[in-house]
Amino acid sequence: MDKTVELVTKLVMEALRTGDTSKSSSNNLSANNSNEGFMVPVGVSARHIHLTQEDIETLYGKGYQLTKKKELMGGQFAANETVTIVGLKLRAIENVRILGPARKESQVEVSMTDAVKLGIKAPVRDSGDIKGSAPIAIVGPKGVLYLKEGCIIAKRHIHMSPEDAQKAGVKDGDIVSVKVDNERGTTFNEVKIRVHETFTTEMHLDTDEANAAKIQCGQLVRIIK
Repeated sequence: MDKTVELVTKLVMEALRTGDTSKSSSNNLSANNSNEGFMVPVGVSARHIHLTQEDIETLYGKGYQLTKKKELMGGQFAANETVTIVGLKLRAIENVRILGPARKESQVEVSMTDAVKLGIKAPVRDSGDIKGSAPIAIVGPKGVLYLKEGCIIAKRHIHMSPEDAQKAGVKDGDIVSVKVDNERGTTFNEVKIRVHETFTTEMHLDTDEANAAKIQCGQLVRIIK
């Protein structure tokens, strides 16, 4: 009986040590950097919209300014304002959040599931690459906007600070693969590295990709070049 208790005690202590290591690693990227790859947290990006000031005023009225709901990286913010987007077959998705500040070009980012629901053929693109992309209508409280192009499915990417990029051995524009170590065992290829001093290190996936790989915000994944 004493030997059994001793064995169980050892197993419990080992489990506690493993749990402590896992907990501390989630708050320290450099602690997870090993020969097997650099670890980064995931941010799941839901459908959203970027608008020019002119288009904001079309939807909300002359002189309207977006109001901040939540600060994001790179000087961006999630606005309190939301709109409805409508596809060519008059299928709509409501409560799509606007991200500020105003941009030089308006752009709608959706998932593949959203594109199917809207009845549009949105291409997979880097943010800002909207030439020849899908048309879409946007409905606000004061007006309606029709974009002849501008709806895309955003390519998966990793935002990185220059310090973390150096630690990971990558640079802006590099394409890497990323491994998810869970029961789904997913590997994402064609992941673009985006480096800027205002960025917080984080991999961005859309809701389709995150759900398929069973990933939640904050989960750590591994860069495997």
